[in-house]
Amino acid sequence: METFKAPFKGRSLLNWIDWTPQEITTLLNLSAQVKAESHRGEVHQRFLGKTIALIFEKRSTRTRSSFETAFGEEGGHPVFMSTADIQLGGKESVQDTARVLGRMFNAIEFRGFKQEHVEQLAQYSGIPVINGLTDEFHPTQALADVLTLRETFEEVKGLHVAFCGDGRNNVARSLMLICAKLGINFSIFSPEELYPDKKIQQICAPFAEESGAKITIGSTKNVVKGANCLYTDVWVSMGEESLKNQRTALLRPYQVNADLMHATGNSDTIFMHCLPAVKEQEVTEEVFESTASRVWDQAENRKHTIKAIMLGIM
Repeated sequence: METFKAPFKGRSLLNWIDWTPQEITTLLNLSAQVKAESHRGEVHQRFLGKTIALIFEKRSTRTRSSFETAFGEEGGHPVFMSTADIQLGGKESVQDTARVLGRMFNAIEFRGFKQEHVEQLAQYSGIPVINGLTDEFHPTQALADVLTLRETFEEVKGLHVAFCGDGRNNVARSLMLICAKLGINFSIFSPEELYPDKKIQQICAPFAEESGAKITIGSTKNVVKGANCLYTDVWVSMGEESLKNQRTALLRPYQVNADLMHATGNSDTIFMHCLPAVKEQEVTEEVFESTASRVWDQAENRKHTIKAIMLGIM
């Protein structure tokens, strides 16, 4: 079996709040390493004899594909569990499920609704837990996004990322947090009704002050001026389908289109999206398919960053 010294052995990743900029950078460097290994066609077996429980309350393409392929390629055995397969929070409490899984697996991934559920899994299982998405945070997506920025611009400190659309959602919150940690200027172009909550702003403020990042939130186009990257996500998040018409009308002025790309005043601005995308809603087909688009790099980088996270904590 191949030996690998995990720099953060036994640790959980629930969000980026308690990870230092140096620790995040270590994971980014490891992500770049495993991506290079993959592109060279190298085969490693660093998870041989290990198992991970993959709990999915929400549907998934990139997250599930990333965890299953990254873990399996390294010789490990991933076990997929949907809400139809286990009793999580129903017949059996989250705490009891956690204690059972902790006796049988080496790690747990959770993709679901409540942040408190992923925190309870970490508290009671006694093994590392990775947040694959909750309503509050999407940390693995944010790491893949920063790797994509690093590949494009080399140095990320001092870049300006502008998130356009629903500023309250888990991707916007996670980006704000990781950008604040790493010295990336971050702005949200959003209607006031969808500004991120005050709590996440207060959490990020001291990190931004320490790193020199500037966080700006506004409902006028001037917040995207100078942006190196325009980022968007779907207008209607999972679980909010009943709000589709209302949300579409509210967010139409915040669509990423050629005019908004031009409004940055920066000819090298790139476009990013966590996917899946509803083209001609949050982004036009023209921008999505343009040379400025980095969406497929982001999607691939989900796998490499998730492999790096698992290597880092297992």
